[in-house]
Amino acid sequence: ASRQWLSPAWAQVIGNADYVREETLLKRIDELLRNSGLEVEHVRLVVEDMERKAGRPLGDKHQEIVIIHALQALRCTVLRLLTGDSHRGMAKLIAGMPLYQWFCRLQRFPVVRPPAKSTLQRYEQSVAPAHLKRLNAILVGQASGMGARSELRMNAPLNLDGFFMDTTCVEPNIHFPVDWVLLRDGTRTLIKAMLLIRRHGLKHRMPAPDSFMRSINRQCIAMAQTVRRPDARKKRKAILREMKRVAKIVRKHAGRYRQALSARRTETDLTENEAGQIIKRLDSIITQLPEAIRQAHERIIGGRRVANEQKILSLYESDIHVVVRGKARSEVEFGNTLLLCEQRQGVVVDFELFKDTAPADAQLTGQVVEKLEALFPNLRQLRQVPTLAGDRGFHSHRNGLLMAGKFFNAVASKSPHALTQQRQSKRFVAEQIRRSQTEARVSIVKRCFIGDPLRNKGFASRSIHVAWAVFAHNLWVIARLPTVQIGRKRAA
Repeated sequence: ASRQWLSPAWAQVIGNADYVREETLLKRIDELLRNSGLEVEHVRLVVEDMERKAGRPLGDKHQEIVIIHALQALRCTVLRLLTGDSHRGMAKLIAGMPLYQWFCRLQRFPVVRPPAKSTLQRYEQSVAPAHLKRLNAILVGQASGMGARSELRMNAPLNLDGFFMDTTCVEPNIHFPVDWVLLRDGTRTLIKAMLLIRRHGLKHRMPAPDSFMRSINRQCIAMAQTVRRPDARKKRKAILREMKRVAKIVRKHAGRYRQALSARRTETDLTENEAGQIIKRLDSIITQLPEAIRQAHERIIGGRRVANEQKILSLYESDIHVVVRGKARSEVEFGNTLLLCEQRQGVVVDFELFKDTAPADAQLTGQVVEKLEALFPNLRQLRQVPTLAGDRGFHSHRNGLLMAGKFFNAVASKSPHALTQQRQSKRFVAEQIRRSQTEARVSIVKRCFIGDPLRNKGFASRSIHVAWAVFAHNLWVIARLPTVQIGRKRAA
């Protein structure tokens, strides 16, 4: 990972404070990546994974290419998350900024070959979440260990006397799950797929597809305009019946086009992979649309509730759930639960994105205790028992027994009487005041690094992105901590 590359010095910029701050930050993160051993470990894991997939050791030339792309994947993805740009915008910035080219370890002589937007996306998706969690553990371990001063030039190691946990909902990029909107989404996707097939030369007798699109759009407008009318319920039922009729007709036509494309693909100019993607898209909607129609019928016409575990929240994202948060902004959110645990200076030491419906917060406390003990085996050697703080959702009698002797229990009790007794402790009050800052930390991670909403498709892609976001966030936090200045030797 200590490769040398040709990188001419870029012009010095004077008079732009924002650029100077960004340059200083990137230089500090570059120092952290090199001196902490993160690059070496990342390259080692990537090479081992490639050799495992190939079933044999890599040749020298192949290994050199793998190392180059592994380093660029690490640095380009961290840089993109630090700036908050899209893949397309990041590709353009790297192509035009010598500072970004230097940070990403791009060969700049005799010509610059920046990665394209698709390459940046492949870079991000090429690393597993477990790989990134290992890198994050190494970073936190180095920054909190004895070598923090000498190797990372930190003014002081990370403070491990207090940990603060909270959960949030990572919301994907979906429409608000209104029942009749699902019918509109499914109809629109099927019509677009049929239009695509027709453009490539395969047609089946049917009315103009655009007529169905116009019909479903008119009904959606009419449905939205029924709000606060005296006969709103009756009108909504009538409109939904018409939407159901259009959706069923479009589904039948889509099924015929799907069969035609599968049997007569050679009559079009589509490749086998392109046709496979269109068929996959059609199958997904054709399979789910009857259940979406039934769900809308139950809720709007039948007036019956549908259990959360039986609801279709999106036709395009399956691994999302109803998350009851009870927040002022929204009582209910839709997505995946994310558990975060930070230390006193804001570095996220543990995180977990749940694919299935997450357990209650009180059931997560034991998981946090186990992970903290595994990450920091020397916690018991501290002069004072470290703090573990959380809101009332993390409290239970069992958790209090679990933390006894290991952590100072600063989790707020659900019992008003017990909470009053806890407030007699000055340490508990101080830790709860500090815990309030965790709400801001969650917001920074969620909005500035993960994205709100998170636009990655599929849970696997979302979990990778969240792991990258936490890793980039920790680099950003540690890079901004005070450093030890290296004194210059006097000239003889």
